[in-house]
Amino acid sequence: MQQCNVRFFPLSPPLYYEPVGFYLWYDGELAWAQGTYEYRPLGTAVISASDLFRRRDFDARRSVRAPREAEYAGQFASLGQMNAQLRKRRAAQRAARSRSALAP
Repeated sequence: MQQCNVRFFPLSPPLYYEPVGFYLWYDGELAWAQGTYEYRPLGTAVISASDLFRRRDFDARRSVRAPREAEYAGQFASLGQMNAQLRKRRAAQRAARSRSALAP
């Protein structure tokens, strides 16, 4: 059992695991995230892929899911880790654009 990504509730019959963290998808120029924080669902957030997520972006009433063609980026333990992934992706895209501009 992974302690950092899963919470274990031993009194629940059968074993109950509650994921804690954030899930990130990319859909073109949009970034979708769904999150939970401790026991509360944060809900869903949609931002421009060139922006960063903030706590206020999440709305528990928003139940929209990422489109099927969206690219799953992974699960993250915090907003900071998720935002670091967004920055890393942007840097990789900038490097790819500059390489393609230099190619003959």
